Amino acid sequence: MMKHFLKAAIALLLAGLAGGVSLAEDRPVLRSQVLTLSDIVTVGDFYSNAGLLASKPLFRSPDMGTSGNVAADVVAKRAREAGLKVAGTDGLRTVVVHRGATRFDRERLEGLVRTAVAERNAGVDADTLDVRLSQAPDQILADPKVTDPVRIDRVDWSQSSGRFTIFTTVAVEHGTRPVTLSGTAVEMIEVVTLAQPLRRGDILNENDIAVIRLARSKVPAGAILDAAEIAGKEARTSLRANAPLARNDFRRPVLISRGEKVTVTYELLGMKLTSRAQAMDDGAKGDVIDVMNLHSRRIVPATVSSRGQVRVHAANPVVASLNSETR
Repeated sequence: MMKHFLKAAIALLLAGLAGGVSLAEDRPVLRSQVLTLSDIVTVGDFYSNAGLLASKPLFRSPDMGTSGNVAADVVAKRAREAGLKVAGTDGLRTVVVHRGATRFDRERLEGLVRTAVAERNAGVDADTLDVRLSQAPDQILADPKVTDPVRIDRVDWSQSSGRFTIFTTVAVEHGTRPVTLSGTAVEMIEVVTLAQPLRRGDILNENDIAVIRLARSKVPAGAILDAAEIAGKEARTSLRANAPLARNDFRRPVLISRGEKVTVTYELLGMKLTSRAQAMDDGAKGDVIDVMNLHSRRIVPATVSSRGQVRVHAANPVVASLNSETR
């Protein structure tokens, strides 16, 4: 009998301890920091486990985007007055209250301008716009509870000059306020330039190539936008660095120079005839240049096939003029 009594007593004691732990866990606890989006700070903002009293207002919040300190004993007193009888300081001296805001700094405002200009001008890519703000606040603090805190009302933008004026409406603590942004939004293009100067006849390699961004209005027609177009080609003239390049600045590497002695090959009906001639022009592979037969002094067109080698077009009836040798 005594054994059963002891078991019952222990069970009651453990149940009491568990209940005490549960009550302790459910007790309202004062937070050291509070983050709110509202203009009012409530009991539930300050205390965990505030229950039905959580929505009871206690203080006004700081201004949007700012913080303020409140004495912990004052918070506890206000909470008890609001009905949370067990509210205490929980060892704290002060509580920091942060009020949130949707913050638009200069960088974010520039992004807003890019998007607004691109959305209202077909064919303009937001990523290509270089935005400079000349008239704008250092930052805008908007109401974080609003889905669209900065509304674009009107965009005036000149594509040629890049100048813009954007009229916006910002959601603030009590209503809205107008904000005007102005500056320049210039379309930029990546163009191929030289990282270092090239001399006439130099072959372009990847180490010579650089890419820079220029205003679209300053990029000449025909400027190279893809380095693959000119890679491995030869400079026609001396070229300076950091300037846009054009296709006619380069040519395929010259295999035959003007005045050079070349071998002319003519193939017909299974026969291969050769002769010596002098090049009258510079030529890259595939170019058609004039060559002068060294014996007859007759000039005929020929296609450059390799270094020092040309071939006469099969349709050209000049075989007899060549001092031929059958090989």
